[in-house]
Amino acid sequence: MAKLYFSYAAMNAGKSTILLQAAHNYRERGMDVLLLTSELYGGTEDGHISSRIGISSEATLYSDKVDLFALIQEAMAKGRLDAIFVDEAQFLTKAQVWQLARVTDYLHVPVLAYGLRTDFRGELFEGSAALLAIADNLREIRTICECGSKATMVVRLGPDGKALTEGDQVSIEKTTYLSLCRRHWEERMGRFPAG
Repeated sequence: MAKLYFSYAAMNAGKSTILLQAAHNYRERGMDVLLLTSELYGGTEDGHISSRIGISSEATLYSDKVDLFALIQEAMAKGRLDAIFVDEAQFLTKAQVWQLARVTDYLHVPVLAYGLRTDFRGELFEGSAALLAIADNLREIRTICECGSKATMVVRLGPDGKALTEGDQVSIEKTTYLSLCRRHWEERMGRFPAG
């Protein structure tokens, strides 16, 4: 039975690396996969998924307007698909998450989605909220805070190095983010005094 999987983490936990390794494993066994990533991260016309450690693979870009069920169904009409991999899944809409669930339920293809759980304000992304609600399997990918504790939160740093408390939910400049444990996130955000 095909399932919808959601692997989530804070920034810099290696989500894209794990996705690319899993896709490689499928391909190495002669299976066909489709990689999808948000157009917000598309660096080329065809798109790509890349990892900070230097590996990458071509991917199909999606926007919030794309019907993913129809896109996948069309791809399957051209040839077999053994798995679908979705990077930057936090940028999916709620409707798109349901479309991916239908891929598993009606097209019988597993969907493995990878993304952030919360934004720099500590709020769920729309896609992540929907995946947390309906995915068959949830997996947390761990990374660490500067103190060595598990990092579950992300701050967006301004040019002065201080945490921003306001702004658009989406800013794709990865170098302005820092993954922290909840305690240090609250301190950096000025929500609770350091102590």
